[in-house]
Amino acid sequence: MKFYQTEALLLQKNNEMDQIILENVRIYTNHGCLDEEAKIGSDYRVDLRIDADLSTSAQSDELKDTVDYVHLNKIIKEEMSVRSKLLEHVAQRILDRTFKDLKMVQFAEVKVAKINPPIGGDVQAVTIVMTKTR
Repeated sequence: MKFYQTEALLLQKNNEMDQIILENVRIYTNHGCLDEEAKIGSDYRVDLRIDADLSTSAQSDELKDTVDYVHLNKIIKEEMSVRSKLLEHVAQRILDRTFKDLKMVQFAEVKVAKINPPIGGDVQAVTIVMTKTR
């Protein structure tokens, strides 16, 4: 689940925003509609990209002036731990919480992937991609 560099550069150029990207956050949890998924659980992978003005923190070198990626990781882990039937439901919670907690964030894209989903056949992952703008 790589972010396409050309897409990221185009968005950055258009929005004149800096980015922080958390890639490949791996989590084992129990999302899904099937009873077996609730009991057994599955592996998930989350990517989160945020756009924000990072120019102040680039000059000050102070954590208080930036979007703390430790906080972003905490949001992902906490929201992924709350069971949902649908991946888009948990993805929306991650976006909503990111905007609620971190006022500097102007845009966010989240990708939530269920690894080896129980849908029959050899499917590496099913991924939901959602975005939100302030």
